[in-house]
Amino acid sequence: VQLQASGGGLVQPGGSLRLSCAASGITLDHYGIGWFRQAPGTEREWVSFISSSDGSTYYADSVKGRFTISRDSARSTVYLEMSSLKPEDTAVYYCARTSSSSFSQYQYYDNWGQGTQVTVSS
Repeated sequence: VQLQASGGGLVQPGGSLRLSCAASGITLDHYGIGWFRQAPGTEREWVSFISSSDGSTYYADSVKGRFTISRDSARSTVYLEMSSLKPEDTAVYYCARTSSSSFSQYQYYDNWGQGTQVTVSS
């Protein structure tokens, strides 16, 4: 079982990116999927979550209104659409799965894959 984040890159402030979280070996619909990010020297920070039950979505205050999480069941992929990007969004972004209701706490996640680097800079 592995989750793989992709789609990162270098973007100017105000720009957009779409990250993908693809799964192999599991059906993503059975799990809540969260996005986290980690900048150098900082703790892993929760960004967004989509539930398995009804597709409810949740966002950290720092990204609310700018980021959108969604799920494509046919492709077993979860997306994170990021817009109005700021330099402080620069980090390695990770996706992982959880069966816990404590979806903002990374300790309750597993199957962390390699992250994808997002750099927001002019």
